[in-house]
Amino acid sequence: MLSVIVFLPLIAAVALAAVPRLGDTVARWTWVAVAAVDLGLIAVMWARYDTPPPGELAFTERATWIPGVNSSYHIGADGFSLPLVAMTAVIYLACAVYGLRERHRPRAHAALFLFLQSVSLGLFVAADLILFFVFFDLSIVGMYFVIAGWGHGNRAHSALKFFLYTFLGSLALLVGFIGLYVAAAPHTFDMPELAAKPPLQGRPVAGALVLAAILLGLAVKTPTVPFHTWLPPAHTDAPAVGSAVLAGVLLKMGTYGFVRIAMPMLPQAWRAWAWVVIVVGVVSVIYGALVALAQSNVKRMIAYTSVNHMGYIILAVGVAGLVAADTTQARSVAVAGAVAQMVSHGLITGALFLLAGVLQHRAGSYDMRDFGGLAAPAPAFAALFAVGAFASLGLPAFSGFIAEFQIFAGSVAAAPVTAVAVVGILITAALFLRALQRVFTGDPAGRSIGFTDLRARELWSVGPLLLLSLLIGVLPRPLLDVIEPAAHAVVGLLGR
Repeated sequence: MLSVIVFLPLIAAVALAAVPRLGDTVARWTWVAVAAVDLGLIAVMWARYDTPPPGELAFTERATWIPGVNSSYHIGADGFSLPLVAMTAVIYLACAVYGLRERHRPRAHAALFLFLQSVSLGLFVAADLILFFVFFDLSIVGMYFVIAGWGHGNRAHSALKFFLYTFLGSLALLVGFIGLYVAAAPHTFDMPELAAKPPLQGRPVAGALVLAAILLGLAVKTPTVPFHTWLPPAHTDAPAVGSAVLAGVLLKMGTYGFVRIAMPMLPQAWRAWAWVVIVVGVVSVIYGALVALAQSNVKRMIAYTSVNHMGYIILAVGVAGLVAADTTQARSVAVAGAVAQMVSHGLITGALFLLAGVLQHRAGSYDMRDFGGLAAPAPAFAALFAVGAFASLGLPAFSGFIAEFQIFAGSVAAAPVTAVAVVGILITAALFLRALQRVFTGDPAGRSIGFTDLRARELWSVGPLLLLSLLIGVLPRPLLDVIEPAAHAVVGLLGR
């Protein structure tokens, strides 16, 4: 069943690309239908999910792939991957509905996003490092063509910068994977085996070098400061659905790599580097919020809040490496909060980027100075943007509050000095309130005059994302019941 979920979108993408007789309308609705079916299959899988024993995966499928290097087609799901698989399917379905309005090469557009959906799902269920790397690299290629083919502004430069930065990071990641393979006895790329028997225990220098390579690759993808400079131009010049997928799904490939690969496979090196990771997380939180506050471009502002929100995740996974007496529970809470933040950020920021796309589509601008009093002609747009803004700043009753509360509760309990990162929440509140005031309040002015409100396809794409964030914020237990056993397991691997 898991292989069907992963490759169904790819089969549809190939069909759209190979059968030119299919009309544009058929292509658009094919994307919607396939994304909906995939989400339905994932819902069935979630209902059948039972937490596997520590170190094992559910719904495992395995077949010989590259026997010469002991690499196999090995996939499975656990409490880290299943929530991200579900989030991925939800975001792609929202983008498919939003993309019903696409008029520029809609058949190629739908096929490319179906390809990206398969790649994204495949990465989150991969249980072999080479398989993980293949999906990781294919995501870079797919998003490059999204930005270059359907973006605006200086799209060629932004697409090239995105590709070069993230491809360089992927090469560093491959070097780290090869280091793990060489050190393992017997040599293997199998992820559960490498986590069960970490290959570089007792070799601190080699472990540090391999971890450095893996951290570099994942930090560029996440992105963290100072490897974030590709992100704002990529978001600014990408189409709305491209930004939603990039922020909502592709950035999580980096943070997911921390909990799936770096922490369990290099526990000794992770403990040694824990404070470095924590400092990077805190800097990303505060820097991302401050730079977002300085923006007048709505889309760049949202892009920099992604640096801020990814910083919370980096902070939490860094704290997990602070092995000390009586901190096991606190560190598990922080890691659970980090995974919940991955899901929360995907839903909320995906919705905000789709809403930002409405500004570009209606008025041809993201600049706050071009608008004013937008709530009068577009009340539904204003209401949903306000909900997304308050959800993003961590207002109680939304998923962001659940995630950030766990991150700070666990982090401060394990390392009180990390409380300094709370400043990031205050700055985030200030920047969103400032944006709401400048764009939506007062009398209509500038490009707000004649601005039409949200259409049905825009409501049906953005609304469910924010509704899910609200549902998780009010009833978090179904999500946390899946995440928490995996969080406890990875903290146990790091040491108690």
